[in-house]
Amino acid sequence: MEIAQTTINYDDFAKLDLRVATVLDCKPHPNADKLLVLQIDLGTEKRQICAGLRQHVPPEQLIGKQIVVVANLAPRMMRGEMSQGMLIAATDTETKRVVTVTISEMVQPGSKVN
Repeated sequence: MEIAQTTINYDDFAKLDLRVATVLDCKPHPNADKLLVLQIDLGTEKRQICAGLRQHVPPEQLIGKQIVVVANLAPRMMRGEMSQGMLIAATDTETKRVVTVTISEMVQPGSKVN
């Protein structure tokens, strides 16, 4: 089992703005074999994010799901598509299966994850 690589102070963790987002649309990235392009609703705004899940999750499976995103990550261009945040996912240590972190009950998009 993999243990945390380094410890951080609470103040470092508090800098992350983790929010619930509803996936409005999801398509394969036109210029990257490993990326999906998601349109998400963060309550007060809609954004686009790119996620390296194409080989793990069918795009249509994410539409309508509520996911956890890092909302205050600096935007960056990923193979010609702008990504304005990062989706949180888990990789099973034994099977290497990748799954998105989702919310078990519907909440308002933009709700803070504590």
